Amino acid sequence: SVARLPFDLGELPEGLLRVEAALAESVRTEDRYMTEVAGHLIAAGGKRLRPAMALMAAHAGDPSEGIFGTGDVVQGAAAVELVHLGSLYHDDVMDEAAVRRGVPSANVRFGNVVAILAGDFLLAKASEIAASLGTEVAALLARTIGELCQGQVLELQSIFSPDRTEAEYLRSIDGKTASLLATSARIGAIVGGLPRTHVDALTAYGQSIGMVFQIVDDVLDLTATDQELGKPAGNDLVEGIYTLPVIVGLDDPHRGEELRSLLGGPIDRADVDRVRKVVQATGGVDVALARGRSFADEAAAALAGLAPTAVTRDMAAAGHRLLDSLPN
Repeated sequence: SVARLPFDLGELPEGLLRVEAALAESVRTEDRYMTEVAGHLIAAGGKRLRPAMALMAAHAGDPSEGIFGTGDVVQGAAAVELVHLGSLYHDDVMDEAAVRRGVPSANVRFGNVVAILAGDFLLAKASEIAASLGTEVAALLARTIGELCQGQVLELQSIFSPDRTEAEYLRSIDGKTASLLATSARIGAIVGGLPRTHVDALTAYGQSIGMVFQIVDDVLDLTATDQELGKPAGNDLVEGIYTLPVIVGLDDPHRGEELRSLLGGPIDRADVDRVRKVVQATGGVDVALARGRSFADEAAAALAGLAPTAVTRDMAAAGHRLLDSLPN
């Protein structure tokens, strides 16, 4: 994917390898078919943003205290990634997606019913791991799964609506994306034994970075190629999800009416490229990126009360690093 992992700390990859092993172990069952289905997206890889967030938060003190990512910290990181993966199985069924992370989606390979059950299985495994980490972590993860669902429902309420507002968009992505990033940071900080004030600061950080990440993702859907994304570009338009660049573009004095005439109902792939070009000709992408930079500033500010270690400095730079990694 074009949007790479925004953290640049040298110790992080080693910790993520431990998370990878924990993920594979978490879905291993006596039933080889269930193991294959549940492990389908794990094997496909991904940025692992959420477990990276948990690891970074856990080590927001001095990372020289020990190995980066051990024991309960790795388990907490695995739990948040399992929630994310479970939601992807469900998303692909709802979207009738054909490709995910460059491989056939689970619904295409195994069928909708099996894909839904595999998603449920991953959520159950995440909850089981969270319970082993204590009641606070278990309750937090359960609440976050509810927030993911609410954010998704908010999005569904404005499908194919050219009247969707920026406020509605922000509320939706706050629930469907930012809430899990905030929880990832919070679980990492809790399991890492950080002071409560730091736990709260890192939670706020995760929420803001989550907003940045979703805005970047939405911009890429309108500007990147299929190959760069690992899935069809413009998929949000096909699904009737009008993201921030589109919402802003609809008010453009020069191309807004043209854009409105193309939207409001199902469109085929042939029209997607035309819509993307019109959106790019408006100021929608620039405005969306400016909003992203505001959230990146908020994320950095949230860390002001933490010691300036290698980890916190890397985290503070992550939002702007992610935005700066976008192709011109």
